[in-house]
Amino acid sequence: MNLKDHIRSIPDFPKKGILFYDISTLLAHPVAWRTAIEEMASKVRSFKPDYLAGIESRGFLIAAPLALKLNCGFFMIRKKGKLPGKITNVSYDLEYGTDVIEVSKGLIKKNKKVVVIDDLLATGGTMAASISLIKKIGATPVGSACLMELKFLKGRQKINIPFSSILEYKK
Repeated sequence: MNLKDHIRSIPDFPKKGILFYDISTLLAHPVAWRTAIEEMASKVRSFKPDYLAGIESRGFLIAAPLALKLNCGFFMIRKKGKLPGKITNVSYDLEYGTDVIEVSKGLIKKNKKVVVIDDLLATGGTMAASISLIKKIGATPVGSACLMELKFLKGRQKINIPFSSILEYKK
């Protein structure tokens, strides 16, 4: 099955000049969705993670069912202000400013193995910040994976742990 056939490309979204890769059509197709999770599991299983960390928000959609399949825990990496209670955060640079991501404090025990999951790797900034956040809470980031990678943006160069994807876009 060619999973790219189930991903819709939307030009000029969210702004002119951007080609948005929409996974809604993949999620709506049960066989394609199951195939995507199976392929992601084959990439992530070898890391033997204790937890998968899903990056807000589409990363949640992939990491949660993947964690069930791999029999490991799942936690969310959220944008600033979305988590209750005590949090740990990290700020990072964007092309147009800065952003902050957070996790709930005390949720993950020290030295646990974590794989960071998102739907798409573009410039790599959010993934790199997520890896830093995992280290900041005392866990060990052992790998990272995305459903799709925009190879031409070279985001993989910002990631200092193993990374894999199941779909690559070269332009």
